[in-house]
Amino acid sequence: MRTTKLASLPTIRRLPSYLHVIENAHREGLEFISGTVIANELDLEPIQVRKDLAITGIAGKPRLGFPVADLIQAIYSFLHWNQDHRAVIIGAGNLATALIGYSEFPRRGLNLVAAFDVDREKVGRTINGTPVYALDEIAKRLPSLDSSLAVLTVPSSSAQDVAEQIIDAGITAIWNFTNVKLKVPPGIIVQKEDLSSGYAVLSVKIRRLHSTSTP
Repeated sequence: MRTTKLASLPTIRRLPSYLHVIENAHREGLEFISGTVIANELDLEPIQVRKDLAITGIAGKPRLGFPVADLIQAIYSFLHWNQDHRAVIIGAGNLATALIGYSEFPRRGLNLVAAFDVDREKVGRTINGTPVYALDEIAKRLPSLDSSLAVLTVPSSSAQDVAEQIIDAGITAIWNFTNVKLKVPPGIIVQKEDLSSGYAVLSVKIRRLHSTSTP
C-alpha cells in the first residue's frame, strides 16, 4: 500500500470527514463507494475528493468507485490512527472532561491516560475513569504513562508557563486548546486548535442566510 505521498494540511483535515462517510457505507454493507457520493455528502467537488484520496494509494474502479474496506484501512494507516497514541491532558476542567468523554478518540487510536491539574481538590479524583494527578508530579509520572503527547486545556494566562513545565518533563508534542501561540524549542510539535474559528464560520453563514431570506 503506497502512503508516501505528501499531503497538504487541508487534505489531511478533510480525511476524517471522508472516513466518516466511508465507514457509514461500510456499516450499510456497501463494498464500493464513489468519489461523487462522498463529495455530495460533504458538499465538495468530486475531483477534490478523488485528488485527496489519491494519497492513500487506493485506486477507484470505473463505474464502481473505491473499495470501502481497503479505503478505510488506508486512511487509518495514512493518519496513523491504526497505532496507539497515549496522551495526557493538562488542566482538568470542563473542556478536559468533554475531551476525555469523547468516544471517538479511542476509536482513532488516541487514549487519554491521565490528567494533570494544579487544583488540589481535583487531584486524586477521576474523570470518566481517567486519574487526575498534581501537575508538579508530571515529570515523575510520564515514564510510567508512556506518553509524550499533551493536550493543553489550561487557562490562557498560564499556558506558556505550563507548556514550558511539561516540555521540561518530557512532552514533545502539544495539542493546544488555549488561544495562546506557544513559544517552544526546536523539535517540539504544537498543533493549535482554535475553537472560535468554527463558530466564526457558522456565525457568518447564519448572517448570510438571514440576509438572503429577508425581503
